Amino acid sequence: MRRIIPSPRKYIRALQAAARSPARIAAWNALFIIAFLLLIALAGEMYLRLTKPFIDTDVPYRFVDGVGVIREPNAELRYANWRTNNYLVSRANSQGFLDREPITPERAAAGCRIAFIGDSFVEAWQVPIADKFHVRLEEMAARELPHLNIAAQAYGIGGTGQINQIPYYDEYARRLNPKLVTLVFYFNDFANNATALLALARGWDPDRFPNMSAQKDARGNLELRPPDPEYERFLLPRMPTPRHEIPWEKLVKVSYFAKWLDIRKGWVIDKIDGVIDRIEATRARTNAPAAPDPQLKAWKDIIAERPCCASLLDGWQPVGRDSIHRQFSAERLPPAFQEALEYTEFGIDQFKRRADRDGARLIILAATKDMGTPGDPQFDRLTAIADARGIPIISEYDYIVRQGYDIDQSILRHDGHWSPDGHQWAAEAVLEWLKQNQDVCD
Repeated sequence: MRRIIPSPRKYIRALQAAARSPARIAAWNALFIIAFLLLIALAGEMYLRLTKPFIDTDVPYRFVDGVGVIREPNAELRYANWRTNNYLVSRANSQGFLDREPITPERAAAGCRIAFIGDSFVEAWQVPIADKFHVRLEEMAARELPHLNIAAQAYGIGGTGQINQIPYYDEYARRLNPKLVTLVFYFNDFANNATALLALARGWDPDRFPNMSAQKDARGNLELRPPDPEYERFLLPRMPTPRHEIPWEKLVKVSYFAKWLDIRKGWVIDKIDGVIDRIEATRARTNAPAAPDPQLKAWKDIIAERPCCASLLDGWQPVGRDSIHRQFSAERLPPAFQEALEYTEFGIDQFKRRADRDGARLIILAATKDMGTPGDPQFDRLTAIADARGIPIISEYDYIVRQGYDIDQSILRHDGHWSPDGHQWAAEAVLEWLKQNQDVCD
């Protein structure tokens, strides 16, 4: 009896029918999409690694007894701004500041020495050292005021106020024996000088700061408090990162493509935040309460229990870290912000005493439009402090407006610090003051 062999076509038709089932079609489509996305991610990762010099900003730091946190001397600092495609590598000098090596005693003895002391506007990771305002000032003065023989040095660490910066003068700038000491003041310096507000903004224990700070004694008088080398052990508790976000945060630290996507996500969030800011501004005008930031509210409750800060923050809720600094634009200040003005006066007094003792002139450079816009109480408050002490103020905003420059061009997009134009115009403003006050170098 002849055996009948089934035709292969029967099996092929059966496989084709099974392959055309909706579930299998969806599975194959999903697999194709995943493979396609992985291919895009791989290509993006390779392209970005070839075109981007490094993935993130890296600023090594060191704790120095009596001074606090400064940059690691002679270390390489990397600044990455993915939104503007700006990547810069600089090197800290042997003192731990982002500047040229300290002026030699021979040159210092022969010139008019200027010490610039401040925060991130003086540190300025965002531009090459050759483009910084104090270097530009030297170059212009060499052409226009050659008889003064200007020699400038910068002492700046980001996130500091005048009280935090006192050791920069005592331990470093004083060796320069400067004729002119210039404090570069930005609007966030008010809060950075105050114990309660700085602890709130950074999540630091108000009794343990990494920089020089101030505290009140039993009689309510302010006194300096040295930096604490163990401050990191006492940081205020932070809210844990949601578990579903942890893998993405880890990936962003190592993957260039994930970093690129995260920046785009941040751009969308910034747009949403802009809408929220406008809503909050409307609420402020209508006295409607704004929702507090959960993390800052938790820190505020902890800080309010400390003897230094009890009742200072009553009746005020931080809706974000920026709100801590922007509060100084208000006509009326809550107690903690009123106290911050007292701390700022104390810090400037410390510099005034030191300058007078060492035969130097003290002036203040008010940086950018945030410290000069007409009608903004911030600049008026700084002016009142300086005028009461006979300290001249150079307003960069005023200089830019008088020259007809575009004030918005003085700041880097997506960063907020001085652009090369901002450094140039700040240098020009100081040079203008020097032309009118050449006796400071006598």
